[in-house]
Amino acid sequence: MKAIMYTKYGPPETLQLKEIEKPNPADDEVLIKVYVTTVNRTDCATIRAKPFFARVITGLFAPKKQTPGTEFSGEIVGIGKNVSSLNIGDKVFGFDDQGSQSHAQYLAIKEKYVLTIPDNLSFEQAAASSEGAHYAYNFINKLDLKPGHNVLVNGATGAIGSAAVQLLKYFGADVTAVCATTNIDLVKSLGANRIIDYKKEDFTKDEIKYDYVFDTVGKSSFFKCKHLLKENGIYISSDLGYLAQNIYLPLFTPLFKFILGNKKTVAPFPVDVRKSLLLVKSLIEKDQFKAVIDSEYPLERIVEAYQYVEKEHKIGNVVILVTHSELV
Repeated sequence: MKAIMYTKYGPPETLQLKEIEKPNPADDEVLIKVYVTTVNRTDCATIRAKPFFARVITGLFAPKKQTPGTEFSGEIVGIGKNVSSLNIGDKVFGFDDQGSQSHAQYLAIKEKYVLTIPDNLSFEQAAASSEGAHYAYNFINKLDLKPGHNVLVNGATGAIGSAAVQLLKYFGADVTAVCATTNIDLVKSLGANRIIDYKKEDFTKDEIKYDYVFDTVGKSSFFKCKHLLKENGIYISSDLGYLAQNIYLPLFTPLFKFILGNKKTVAPFPVDVRKSLLLVKSLIEKDQFKAVIDSEYPLERIVEAYQYVEKEHKIGNVVILVTHSELV
């Protein structure tokens, strides 16, 4: 089978398209013929081993998994003897934030990371529906979010941001979204109640106070946004921040109430991929979630896709067509 390979950490140019052996599923795994995958921020960070301490998981000196990729859609062509919820022939999608090795024609993955595709959903939409939604939901599930809470989402057109707007709307929040002029209509269609055009104004100078501020692109900081927060307000970022401050600030902000009041930041450490997949599938079936797709590339041009994603200008998700003739 064809697969994207890398044997050392580095930029997209380290990726190579090679012919390798097709994997065999373990007892608790399924074998999937991959139709569509994506390139996302997780993938870009993985091939560069950023942040450095991620090497504890991905491999200290070289990648343990030499094929990158996290989310996918396709068809099950083999199952392990202990698999009970899936069958050969099922059209499926899934995601593994530790790496599914989906930048290949076939992958073997644990059953818990895979769900059947909702009816009438394209493989492209299915493949793009999990990574951003998983991280967005792991912002929300760290909070005591109530209907009517005011939430500001910076970076509302990225994979995480566009998913966050839709999920927040589903949970009844009042959403202010930060985006560029050209994307205002898109963000309104996702459910934003109010738009701040960052091309025309600095969202950190907004006079409205928020229960929560989500920085889904990691371009701001708690200190720049804390004045936007109500008493007991919380700031969350998708990025580690300057000097990895978003790791240790959640430990220290509660200790400085005499300066910060009850305003604080929390770390959205992602957990329970299956719970995220089940949520997004249920919302797709209710027509309450739709992945935003920026562009499509064939597998053979995946280096270009990585380069584009690393420019940080994409709108939503970048899709990779792995098995062109099988798309329906």
